Amino acid sequence: MPRHKLVSDEEVLDALLPLMLQTGPDGLTFAAAAKASGLSAATLVQRYGNREDLVESVLMRAWDNLLAQTRTADDEEPLTPQGAISLLMRLMPGDAAEQNACDGLLLLREDIRNPKLRAKGALWGKILAQSLGRRVSKDEKTAASLGWQMAAVWQGAHTWWAFTRGEDADSAIRRALQDWVDMVERAGR
Repeated sequence: MPRHKLVSDEEVLDALLPLMLQTGPDGLTFAAAAKASGLSAATLVQRYGNREDLVESVLMRAWDNLLAQTRTADDEEPLTPQGAISLLMRLMPGDAAEQNACDGLLLLREDIRNPKLRAKGALWGKILAQSLGRRVSKDEKTAASLGWQMAAVWQGAHTWWAFTRGEDADSAIRRALQDWVDMVERAGR
């Protein structure tokens, strides 16, 4: 008779993401995962097979959560340039900038190296660019280009804030996005 899972895979993976943010993918061991999840290392090996598959599962779950958050924000934010800014600020609020700038880079490295994770990231980027583009342009071709540009400005603002720290992250990132929107609107006149 098969045993029923007392702790779902989703609960395990959600418990392991903060640990992986702290240790990086290379530091996620079955012993550390067991301590963080409340399951034995043997149980985790049964579920995930090996450490690489465990890391991939945690990061796939993180991408799935980000995709869901993006779709929710896309449904809720107005179809305006300000709605695009609000959508981005919801996805990575300023108070999370420190963790995203430092610890998140360890995960990004793994996301780029792993073909499945890279494909999931590319899918998210496409969905995000479409969501942003239709908020800044009514022209479909222009919207596609502007959506990717705005996503790049957003990521760049996060990266440069991590180096400069001249003001709080929320203000710096929001200002960079608003400056870009203002420039696009001036160019369209």
